[in-house]
Amino acid sequence: MEAHNFQRDLAKYEKANAVILGVSLDSVDSHKGFCAKEGLNFKLLADTEGAATKAYDSAVEHEGKTYSARNTFLIDPTGVIRKVYLKVNPATHSDDVLADLAALETKK
Repeated sequence: MEAHNFQRDLAKYEKANAVILGVSLDSVDSHKGFCAKEGLNFKLLADTEGAATKAYDSAVEHEGKTYSARNTFLIDPTGVIRKVYLKVNPATHSDDVLADLAALETKK
């Protein structure tokens, strides 16, 4: 649901000059299959070595396996993290991020 809502709103992100990147520990082939199956057009990055997951403190353990948490980072064009979203509501998350993008734009 969360990925589909980001896909649904892709034009709104593009209009706001924002880029959506998904990151997980899954392989490139896994991402390709997932994107094809789900009809996703935004980029999913394969962090197979876990460097980005570790750098963003987003590793979670479940039943002895490490995963990338479904955290979202709103990063401005200079690379500054403006907002971190933890434990989001998948149904409203894209709308929440778009609202925060609009608020950041208003502050300029």
